[in-house]
Amino acid sequence: MDITSLQNPRVKHFVKLREDKKQRQRDGLILVEGFDELTLAQECGLTPQTLLTAPELASRTLNFPNSETLTVSRAVFEKISYRDNPDGWIGIFPTPNRNLQDLNLRAHPLILVTESVEKPGNLGAILRTADAAGVDAVLVCDPRVDVWNPNVIRASRGAVFSMPTVEVKSSEALNWLKTRGMRVLAATPSAETLHTSVDMTGPLAIVVGTEDEGLTDFWMQNADIQVRIPMEGKVNSLNVSISAALLTYESVRQRQEIKT
Repeated sequence: MDITSLQNPRVKHFVKLREDKKQRQRDGLILVEGFDELTLAQECGLTPQTLLTAPELASRTLNFPNSETLTVSRAVFEKISYRDNPDGWIGIFPTPNRNLQDLNLRAHPLILVTESVEKPGNLGAILRTADAAGVDAVLVCDPRVDVWNPNVIRASRGAVFSMPTVEVKSSEALNWLKTRGMRVLAATPSAETLHTSVDMTGPLAIVVGTEDEGLTDFWMQNADIQVRIPMEGKVNSLNVSISAALLTYESVRQRQEIKT
């Protein structure tokens, strides 16, 4: 057993990586927990700097031959972990460096843009949807939550590794989209046009905002299309991850109809 003391300086550092965005940024490191998430990261070509395992908790085996591997006690692992039922695996990775110039797009790309999403669970769910739907990239504009927050990684089930994801300012994102001839579709409850009534088969960027405030004037004024999702109940807004999923899969549906 390499580490058994809760007061070990490395344990304290790992906890800070879990809790503190500034610590992650200073060190250029992220904390990834879970066998499935680590497996997906490995499939995407990523290697942890350090791999932590608690033999008491780990029922499956991972192999990162080029990583430092530390065995820790159950108590130490549970102090570092952010899950209720940890499976005994945590990896400390160099933060992936991604920018707009790295993105490779199809002839008729589909991009998801989020503006100021603040809940890790919502951003993670959006990334899972994007991965499942075959979206080309997700642009996270003016974020209130760190893409590499461990809870975003968890909620995405590791899709943050498989889905090209770039944190960027809204103005830069818009310029990038426009120079590539992409139409910008903004989702808002105040629009007259239903989302199923517009052509989503061409190069398209779907933009969603926060549940409380929606999209800012910047995106509303620069959008080529404004659409709404029909709502028959008393509540006037949907969870942002649900809205993103409905809009994304409408585009997928239309694109599949063309193919058939």
